[in-house]
Amino acid sequence: MYLVPSILTIAGSDSGGGAGIQADLKTITVLGGYGLSVITALTAQNTRTVAGIEAPSPEFVALQMKTVLTDIPVAAAKTGMLFSAPIIRAVAPFLERKNFPLVVDPVCVAQSGARLLEEDAVTAMVERVFPVADLLTPNIPEAELFTGLSIRGPEDICKAAEKLLEMGPRAVLLKGGHLDSLAATDWFASLDQKPLPLIQPRVQTQSLHGTGCTLSAAIAAFLGQGLDLLSAVRKAQQYLNLGLRSAFPLGGGAGPVNHLAPLFKERARRQVLEDLAQAGARLAARPELARLVPEGGMNLALAVPYADAPDEVAAFSGRITATRRGAILVSGCPEFGASPQLAKVLLAARRHNPEALCVLNLRLDDDLPEALERAGLVAVSFDRAEEPGYLKERDGGPLEWGTYEALARHPEPAAVDAVCDGGEFAKEPMARLFAEDMEDLLRKLGLLLTELGR
Repeated sequence: MYLVPSILTIAGSDSGGGAGIQADLKTITVLGGYGLSVITALTAQNTRTVAGIEAPSPEFVALQMKTVLTDIPVAAAKTGMLFSAPIIRAVAPFLERKNFPLVVDPVCVAQSGARLLEEDAVTAMVERVFPVADLLTPNIPEAELFTGLSIRGPEDICKAAEKLLEMGPRAVLLKGGHLDSLAATDWFASLDQKPLPLIQPRVQTQSLHGTGCTLSAAIAAFLGQGLDLLSAVRKAQQYLNLGLRSAFPLGGGAGPVNHLAPLFKERARRQVLEDLAQAGARLAARPELARLVPEGGMNLALAVPYADAPDEVAAFSGRITATRRGAILVSGCPEFGASPQLAKVLLAARRHNPEALCVLNLRLDDDLPEALERAGLVAVSFDRAEEPGYLKERDGGPLEWGTYEALARHPEPAAVDAVCDGGEFAKEPMARLFAEDMEDLLRKLGLLLTELGR
């Protein structure tokens, strides 16, 4: 029997559902844990403001802790909003006797700006909670509050991390989202690890409510599954980044991340296979496509929404070929991971245009570039001779590199429809046509075939 790890969150309730206990329990559940909770405060909260806070008595918080811990084995835990010194003193004795990894998110201020930690609680947290933390996860303002330092760049981060480690936690993850930079960089440090930058693409979104809660809960969930600390942090970062990329608008202020994003991606897999099969049938019914089928065969790939790995891109397990009489043959079945190279090409394009979800490779002859232009399709190209030497032996490296670089050189990468690859010795010239969905791709292909038939 598979045992679901029990993950405990000790935090405040967010009536708006985007942060606190609610965010923690969603995160823990989606990532395969069983969520337990000790509620330290009730907030009247939405995406705009925290209208009020009511805290249970420290005695009742302690009773929640005792009741949970005396009956249910905890695999990992996290703390969030602890609110007051008396509540911290009520929780601390249980944490000092713990036999599970503990993530401490020293929540001080809500996304709306409301203070969530009373003045007298700062010292209590440093003295009673920091020393028992396996990982401390402050953001920049919180790190400045606890260290008294001004943090503006990497050197300041290193000093702050060193000072925080002196307060007792086994490791520190200093979250850099508040810094002005192209990427979102968190810094991981421990007693035997100098500050290590952990970089994720920065997501432009207003849905930032509960990001710290979500990250710390995800780390705890992965620790409860047996991952080491650094691996748990990296996987939690990926989960949060996906939640930010797939966030939906909610309320009139800072909305929440999409905690259910992994489930939505999984649910989309069946539809992707069905859409791919239908598109294959429609391609097979177009004999004029034969002139665009490469000698090595054609393939069509479709990704799930927010795909960021090759196994989230499906293609035909065989190839699409043309007979000497012009018949189009679609071999094999739609499968995820069926075309690793085409998947990597699509993922490279998605780094510039996250809306791109499908790609079709075409034979590149002398007529194709002009036909693309007449069809109103924007094409760019790359030269394999410019490829860095270290990529030569890497599977799919030239195509990933070339696609990314060709799009990077265009002033509007999201407007590009096709990337042309002139090939090299033993490598056939090809064009790769990108689209947002299958209907969009078939529309573009129709325009192209019309121009080629003139």
